[in-house]
Amino acid sequence: MPKVDYSLSGYERPVLTTPNGEKKLLMHSCCAPCAGEIMEALAASKIDTTIFFYNPNIHPKEEYELRKEENIRFAQKLGMDFVDADYDKENWFDRIKGQEDEPERGTRCTSCFDMRFEVTAQYAKDHGFDLISSTLGISRWKDMNQINGCGVRAANPYKGIAYWDFNWRKQGGSSRMLELSKREEFYQQEYCGCVYSLRDTNRWRESRGREKIERGIKFYQEAMESLDK
Repeated sequence: MPKVDYSLSGYERPVLTTPNGEKKLLMHSCCAPCAGEIMEALAASKIDTTIFFYNPNIHPKEEYELRKEENIRFAQKLGMDFVDADYDKENWFDRIKGQEDEPERGTRCTSCFDMRFEVTAQYAKDHGFDLISSTLGISRWKDMNQINGCGVRAANPYKGIAYWDFNWRKQGGSSRMLELSKREEFYQQEYCGCVYSLRDTNRWRESRGREKIERGIKFYQEAMESLDK
């Protein structure tokens, strides 16, 4: 079989359809780099999509604002509606209490996803959406089964609302995510988002003699240009 070109310039996007003909999608977004490829695919398929930015886990507030503004910038470029949800970090810390030392992909992450998807599903119910999904699953650093389980669980209490578990990684989705991030010069965050992932990532770096994360300075295109020199 000939090799398929999955790059942004070579990939002919298929027309996506919602699982059961749902009309309005509320897409929970964690950040512009993860969301970009998904948003572009949805726009190309003319699926009525609203981006829902609810991420009280992101620490500190300056990091949260930077990630949010990058996502708003791309939503505006595509003409997508964007919902700036509440940064209720105190509720997030209450939800995570006792799980501070759990590893990535452990129960702390499950609690975090549950909280974010529950709010997404409630907003969908209150504002006439019949389908929710999330950009979190496109990242190879995440457990897709864990994410989808949280999404389904959040949607289940609401009649008429489903969770779309589409695999955005397949057919080159993850590589196009990076390619699009470079094209758009998105901010390149270097940890998942929460204070504990920042702590653990810095501990890992220090154990290998690397410098700690310096937030707010690294962008995809700039990073690639520095590697080319």
